[in-house]
Amino acid sequence: MILDLLRHGETELGGGLRGSLDDALTPTGWAQMRAAVAAVPEACTWQALVSSPLQRCARFAEELGADLGLSVQLEDGVRELHFGDWEGRSAAQIMQGEADLLGLFWADPYACTPPGGEPVGEFAARVQASVQRLAQRHAGQRVLLVTHGGVMRLLLAQARGLPREQLLQVEVGHGALKSLAVEAGRFRELT
Repeated sequence: MILDLLRHGETELGGGLRGSLDDALTPTGWAQMRAAVAAVPEACTWQALVSSPLQRCARFAEELGADLGLSVQLEDGVRELHFGDWEGRSAAQIMQGEADLLGLFWADPYACTPPGGEPVGEFAARVQASVQRLAQRHAGQRVLLVTHGGVMRLLLAQARGLPREQLLQVEVGHGALKSLAVEAGRFRELT
């Protein structure tokens, strides 16, 4: 399976850790996603369209699906990491009271869970299980997955063979589009 990963665009409530918050895209966010898809070569045709259920992904997927004549499969396992008490807060806001904890999280997100949040190891297992289900369901197909920065960082870090401490060093901007080959439970980044 070829898996094209599209990160949602800018959201109404702005920066910070969005996690499981369900805010909508801004007009700029819609434009970022439309521009990413418009830049895809004509030869690239998706046979399936999958999305996180959060509206910042799903609303765009629904629009694109209508344009392409594809139904949208909502996949709960590719929703963003739940940041617990840090959701909706910027790094600067978190630094004011929890600088040490935030530093530990940035240094090794697998070893430090935000207060009340989802452990990154559980997040990774959830995302990998979802992608494996997609690979079984769509073997030999090209699939567009509309998802989140954390999901994309995780899959790209694995494809690049990065150590877990480098997870948050993977850059994934709003509207970023990246491609992976999924083969026998392994990921390989395509250029």
